[in-house]
Amino acid sequence: MARGLFVVGFTVAEVLAIQARAKELLLEGKTIMNWSDAETSASKQFTMPVDQVLDECAHALRLLDPETYGKARIASTSFIDGHLPK
Repeated sequence: MARGLFVVGFTVAEVLAIQARAKELLLEGKTIMNWSDAETSASKQFTMPVDQVLDECAHALRLLDPETYGKARIASTSFIDGHLPK
């Protein structure tokens, strides 16, 4: 389940760039993603699996631009009316 890692402080363009890089790595069969930001001269290594990066990107895109990427998914709940036997 997505935790919203790429929601705060990221633009749609940045999330799309992360998503594209994760897709490249997935197609290459790699499991660790390196990401650097030239503006801040920072280098980060994501140790999360690429499929989780893609899930986080999809979640962020739904929140940042719901008109284009659809509304955020909400987990469904269940309800049982009555009492359970002892």
